[in-house]
Amino acid sequence: MALLHRAEIRPTKLELLGGWLPYRSWFAGPRDAGLSRVAAARFDDPAGAVGIEVLLVRAGDGPVLHVPLTYRGAPLAGAGAFLVGTTEHGVLGTRWVYDAAGDPVFAAVLAEVIRTGGAQAIEKLVEDDRVVVREPSLLLRGSGGPGTGAAGPGRAGGIEVTDGDPTVIGTRSGSLHLVRTPSAPHTGSGAVLTGRWSGVDTPVVLARLAG
Repeated sequence: MALLHRAEIRPTKLELLGGWLPYRSWFAGPRDAGLSRVAAARFDDPAGAVGIEVLLVRAGDGPVLHVPLTYRGAPLAGAGAFLVGTTEHGVLGTRWVYDAAGDPVFAAVLAEVIRTGGAQAIEKLVEDDRVVVREPSLLLRGSGGPGTGAAGPGRAGGIEVTDGDPTVIGTRSGSLHLVRTPSAPHTGSGAVLTGRWSGVDTPVVLARLAG
């Protein structure tokens, strides 16, 4: 379960990404166009310490871009190259926002979701004195099944990232390939994470797990 707070965030995630995303090697779309949110969903960090969001955005009329992010209450040691920036959250205070490719918690959670056939987290939004369930705009699914495969990569260290499309996250137990411009439908083969969002009826591959 992902517990979210309705609060002001400055700068917003899209504003933060607007100063970072156009300079990635895999960026596609007009560089001077503003970013729009296409869809998003959350994963659970079992330890409850790190926010994990799978975010799809678009620059102008460019293609959909896959930009997973992690949110932390303190800097992640050794991950300065993956820092997108910081935001001020009206409830949680300063949040350090990272390209999730460089966050070992994301690597561990993503591998586990793919191996076990997991899905996005249930999102519960705190509004005043109420807690309401929010429907995700992005439906995620791993291709595996419950109890499938060996343990994923550890929570700290042990990853090596190669930028590009796909972005490759090397771990001690295999590699994760993040598709940055997702468009290929899932053919039913391989260990993958797929997503569906408004206007997309056939699940599209967002990430692959290679042993």
